[in-house]
Amino acid sequence: KYILLKDIFNICKYLQTKNHNKKIFGVNNLVDASDSEITFFNNLNYEKQAQKCKASACIVSSKTQKYLNKSVIPIISSNPLIDFYKVVNLFYPSSSLDSEEVNPQNNKSKFNKNNISIGKNCLIDKTAVVGNNTIIGNNVIIKSNVHIGKNCFIGSNVIIENSLLGDNIIIKSSTLIGQTGFGFSFENNKRIKFPHIGRVIIENNVQIGSFCTIDRGSLSDTVIGEFSSLDNQVQIAHNVKIGNFCMIAAQSGIAGSTTIGNNVQIGGQTGISGHLAIGNNVKIGGKSGVVENIKDGQVVMGYPAKSIRDFLKDKK
Repeated sequence: KYILLKDIFNICKYLQTKNHNKKIFGVNNLVDASDSEITFFNNLNYEKQAQKCKASACIVSSKTQKYLNKSVIPIISSNPLIDFYKVVNLFYPSSSLDSEEVNPQNNKSKFNKNNISIGKNCLIDKTAVVGNNTIIGNNVIIKSNVHIGKNCFIGSNVIIENSLLGDNIIIKSSTLIGQTGFGFSFENNKRIKFPHIGRVIIENNVQIGSFCTIDRGSLSDTVIGEFSSLDNQVQIAHNVKIGNFCMIAAQSGIAGSTTIGNNVQIGGQTGISGHLAIGNNVKIGGKSGVVENIKDGQVVMGYPAKSIRDFLKDKK
């Protein structure tokens, strides 16, 4: 499937006579887009990525156009984000909604053969793959586009969709993984929800507590690195990347498209804003509000989060 560039020009109300019949075969983020895809750029925090962009075309504003790689076709829009939403929906018409459809696997002998234990009242889609020696609790729903590795433990009342899980993973009860995230905007008094076409990738030996929510990626994947641990009631938004050996305490939230390095410790009830980069070996005290990037090895606390030395000095 492809879309002609002239149709995207019409969506953006962009008056252009060149490249009308150029074919666009997909959508992607600014970093990963190839020369057959379209992307968007409306945040100057991604100026360096825009200069290296390899997309065929990019929806930009009049202010951000000058930062875009000159080999990329610019499509000027008064609202690049919303117009890009509309383009994504052309390729993925149902990507803004969570599907409640499950085509259950009724052949329980398949699971018994692989030493897979399944509790009562579970629905597991026919397309889902579950690894050997995995234990699944009661009232669990595993939808389509799910792969679960071996030796995993899935607690009761868990819902998993659009996710790739490695081996030796523990997910405690009532956690939701792989649903669409919170991104949306407004146009003409109408809410336009951001499409989600990415997955959740949970690497080996991760532990996730009860009542956590981990959103699937919008354009890229949401990733939790190996041996990382989430306490209860943790919210991970779309496109978040969490490194290896991280520990995130209860009631913390990480907003969309933020990257967390390796061996990071995050105290309880901490909020981290979106589109930030948190370095390796960082420690963040409980109840902190992180609104800026944090370099490797820093210890911070407070709102806005600052070095622990400055935080304690201000408290005197």
